[in-house]
Amino acid sequence: MERFKLSLEYREKVGYLLVIVMLVVLSLGLFKLQIFQYRDLSEQSEKNRIRVEPILPRRGIVTDRFGKIIIDNRPSYTVSIIPSEIVDGKTIENLAELINLDSTQIVKRLKRNMISRYQQTPIKRDIPFETVAILEEQSNRFPGVTYQMERVRQYNHELNAETYTGYVGEISEDELKGRDPLLYHLGSITGKKGLEKQYDEILRGREGTNYIEVTASGQIIGEYPDKESTEAIPGANLVLSIDNELQLACTKALDTFCCGAIVAMDPRNGEILAMTSYPGYDANIFSSVIPESLWTEIRTDSTHPLLNRPLNGLYPPGSTVKFVGVGAGLEEGAVTENSIFKPCIGGYQFGNRFFRCWDPGGHGTLNAAHTLEQSCDVYMYQLGLKLGIDKLAEYYAACGFGSLTNVDLPREAKGLNPTTEYYDERYGKKKWTLGLVLNNSIGQGELLVTPLQLAQFFCGLANDGVVYQPHLVKKINRFNGIETEIQPKVAFNLPFSSNTMRILREGLMLVVEGEHGTAKRLKNEYYSIGGKTGTAENPHGENHSWFAGVAPLDNPEIIVVAIVENAGHGSEVAAPLVGSVIQSYMYRKLGIDVSDSIVVEKGLGQL
Repeated sequence: MERFKLSLEYREKVGYLLVIVMLVVLSLGLFKLQIFQYRDLSEQSEKNRIRVEPILPRRGIVTDRFGKIIIDNRPSYTVSIIPSEIVDGKTIENLAELINLDSTQIVKRLKRNMISRYQQTPIKRDIPFETVAILEEQSNRFPGVTYQMERVRQYNHELNAETYTGYVGEISEDELKGRDPLLYHLGSITGKKGLEKQYDEILRGREGTNYIEVTASGQIIGEYPDKESTEAIPGANLVLSIDNELQLACTKALDTFCCGAIVAMDPRNGEILAMTSYPGYDANIFSSVIPESLWTEIRTDSTHPLLNRPLNGLYPPGSTVKFVGVGAGLEEGAVTENSIFKPCIGGYQFGNRFFRCWDPGGHGTLNAAHTLEQSCDVYMYQLGLKLGIDKLAEYYAACGFGSLTNVDLPREAKGLNPTTEYYDERYGKKKWTLGLVLNNSIGQGELLVTPLQLAQFFCGLANDGVVYQPHLVKKINRFNGIETEIQPKVAFNLPFSSNTMRILREGLMLVVEGEHGTAKRLKNEYYSIGGKTGTAENPHGENHSWFAGVAPLDNPEIIVVAIVENAGHGSEVAAPLVGSVIQSYMYRKLGIDVSDSIVVEKGLGQL
């Protein structure tokens, strides 16, 4: 065994060698850390002691034409987590209990919204102040949890204005695609519908950045002196063409009915003065986390409160579009101003079918203007046969039906303007009859329009054939004081000569002012008013009630179109409803006191 023993000298040499090797390895490791990995480790060290906090900009406010608030902001608190500071078994579990969220939901939101492990990731918005107080007092129980004061959108719910305001919410991954990464990231708030969506980049502003120095345990030391904070840029404010008082009048006029819509416009420039859809929803519910039960209730409501009726409600326009057929007949030489057809005896025999007039007693013999006054279907049946499917469709298209109005709102419906090609595709060639043109001539059948399209058309009738593009935004006021005024745009001109327009305007006047006008109850001593009633057949229930009103006739400045679903004749329901809205506008303009007993005695206090 002696020969296997190592001498002391040898063992010392081996020991020295091992120490040298260890020193070399250590030196190489330090060299690697100091030279090759210095930048990465330095950045990581900085991130561990520097917290990057976004400074959220103030989202622009929205007012009506007189400066009255439509959309504002209110203070709110958002709780966030910094992923790099999470303590397993403590952070998520304690926070879940505090904010009434399941731990798995918090983890999902972390993964969905995380930008960086060192930046705040929003978990829940609009938390109560009591929760903030607990986070502040018991911060050691919630390592990596922070809260920020943000501004949450606040909508004037009395206006029932979600038709055009829309609402905001957290951006989704699909919505993030193609967006500017300097403006949008996961967890950002973005416009989801309406003006909030259409003008999102203008309203949202630009985020700033603040750098906070923290200890290893996450306690705040103060602002980090070596990096300068970037100020947030506030969003621009929007001034709308909306008149809040008129909007309230529209809301009040509809609130006794099940469903409907009203659009009020200025024909001289296309400005939308009021627009409402009924029933609606309170856009404020989307400013916070909406309970699943409430969301289900809204989505399954049989009255469809989420349907934006002025832009997406598709209805047969009924007799409101008889102006198009009469105008087309005059332009094409199918009739003259005083042409007459077979008298109306309550209906018209075509083939083996008797097409009824709305008045079973009949209207007798009428010319063009008086046909519009009394809304005679039989005259229109015979005129429609003379024009034919495609010629009538050509004029409907030239009047804007079947096309977008290009209003400054997203997701507008085009409607439907049927042609021979459409019927061939739907029913097959030679498998449909010319009887369909009789329906189209009185605004029934497959012809479908939106209330906004109809309002735009009547603006053209009131404005000597010049049709402006409907728009809501009147001015954009940016934070630096720059004001941009939106100029009206001519969309198209009605396809009618000045002589045809004169006859159509006469018909517009006779509907209210004429002895047999279908809306003569709107006649008053204070201002002139014209319009057109309409009753749209509804296969699912009672007929829809339409009316389009124009005032004052000598110099029109307001058009109001209303549809009331399942309500019956236009003269009985929609006409007095529109009359009350126009009355609200004109009384203010003329300085008439609604409470004046003389006004009430003249039948104008209650329409």
